[in-house]
Amino acid sequence: MQSRRLAVLTVLLPAFPAALLPAGLRAQRADAPAAVAIVLRPARVFDALSPQAHDGWIVVVQGDRIAAVGPAASTAVPAGAQTLDLPGTTLLPGLIEGHGHLFLHPYNETSWNDQVLHESYAERVARAVNHARATLDAGFTTERDLGTEGAGYADVGLKQAVEKGVIPGPRILTSTRAIVAKGAYGPAGFDARWDVPQGAEEAGNVQELERIVRDQIGKGADWVKLYGDYRVGPRGEAEPTFMQDEMDRAVQVARSLGRPVSVHASTAEGMRRAALAGAATIEHGDGGTPEVFRLMAQKDICYLPTLAATWAVTTYRGWKPGTPEPAGILQKRATFKAALDAGVPICMGGDVGVFSHGQNALEMELMAAYGMPPAQVLLSATAVNARHLGLADQLGSIRPGLLADLVAVDGDPTADIGAVRKVRMVMKGGEVVRKP
Repeated sequence: MQSRRLAVLTVLLPAFPAALLPAGLRAQRADAPAAVAIVLRPARVFDALSPQAHDGWIVVVQGDRIAAVGPAASTAVPAGAQTLDLPGTTLLPGLIEGHGHLFLHPYNETSWNDQVLHESYAERVARAVNHARATLDAGFTTERDLGTEGAGYADVGLKQAVEKGVIPGPRILTSTRAIVAKGAYGPAGFDARWDVPQGAEEAGNVQELERIVRDQIGKGADWVKLYGDYRVGPRGEAEPTFMQDEMDRAVQVARSLGRPVSVHASTAEGMRRAALAGAATIEHGDGGTPEVFRLMAQKDICYLPTLAATWAVTTYRGWKPGTPEPAGILQKRATFKAALDAGVPICMGGDVGVFSHGQNALEMELMAAYGMPPAQVLLSATAVNARHLGLADQLGSIRPGLLADLVAVDGDPTADIGAVRKVRMVMKGGEVVRKP
């Protein structure tokens, strides 16, 4: 492993002054072997630079980066390169999960309340380790985790453990505890004498919001997540929870510290406030209207519809797919179509954790079933996610210089999106982490 790290360093920093290298590396750098190139030969390559797959293309990987991509007949292959044949497959950029919760597991196994209140911290971390492994094995090499739901800052430690090679998993973007309006989240329904631990951090005014945003960023948050509305209405219906000036200030503070903001919003008014405040992404959007989607499109705010979460919860309540769809599913179909019609950029994120980790592709299948062409779904899960999550200069497409996060799937997912479940090979940072 040490020799591999030295080889990668040599490739990435060819002009780095030897005198500035750590002492332990200076003596070895001159003799460190260059990383052996790997040539991937699938049936076709979907580079996520266009909606088309390219038959007969190859990809050359050197160290942790993509060195070349193009037609096999005209793409230069370094001497001594190793070849990995992947017949019958489509090679894709590593898939990106835009909305996940690595510290949750399906609600039909254990309710959300019981996970937050009764599962030990150690158990939740142990589960998250398994979830990270399942995610990577399914071809998702990056995940934005949108809140630990009562597990504090454990996502920061999980991210570090992956980066250090302690455990296998995707690249993780953290949002730590997430932020809710005072009295608006859960677990709820307990006698007023008891202060029950919450699944997110509570803020009661602008000053508290400012403090919490700064505190969470200081403890390792890559993103700030706000709950713009929640089920606090007199009949349990969703209502906006943060006032416009509160949300504006939270976004302003986060931006000043270089962090984008994600907003949970299922009502049209919650979505409108989030859009006006300058949120980078809006999650769920069950009550989205054509007007609010047009506003999001104008401001280039990405929408994550989390179709799979609604689908999963509805099945937990007894609905059987193939029977008439209940109101919640029909509403999701309608809002997704409204977003498509408005030209809103749509990121792929299923709220995985509500359903099983490793089954992330369910969201992609539902996006296709609800009207998005399969190639556009693939773009949503790669280049579109990368752009709106601030990663486009690192990953999300197959082009020279980007990180070699790649997945090979049997078949052609541009024709049948279900092919993304047929994972043959996964590469992360130039290392094959799931062998064909």
